[in-house]
Amino acid sequence: MQRAESRGPRAETTTAPGRPTFRFERLDVWAVAVKYADAVYALTRSFPANEQFGLTSQMRRSAVSVSANIAEGCSRSTDKDFARFIEISYGSLMENLSEAFVARDQQFVSEEAFRKLYGDAEKLARMLSGLRSSLLKSKP
Repeated sequence: MQRAESRGPRAETTTAPGRPTFRFERLDVWAVAVKYADAVYALTRSFPANEQFGLTSQMRRSAVSVSANIAEGCSRSTDKDFARFIEISYGSLMENLSEAFVARDQQFVSEEAFRKLYGDAEKLARMLSGLRSSLLKSKP
């Protein structure tokens, strides 16, 4: 069964040498999600030390969860099951964005950094929604 793959320019990620081995490695949305997690890691490096086990950890976990759920969904046998994991991935992205609001309000990140992350989240949300829609339109 062929899975829907996002279109557009390929986000730069490092995969195994040669051709990607796993289906999720060929999805642009997964590559963008990995880059999003990288950005969250970079952003949270400047958070106060007393937030290491609080907001820092929570933001990193929810950001990583976005790409992890895309990858896990690729292993499912039906597009409907895969679409469910895309929903979970979208939920993790919304969780991360909510945490970013708290980080901004606590002045852990600048308004400029927040707006950049917000824009990246908007792009990723559109990609996830598009992939989910295409999976649900495909035949079972």
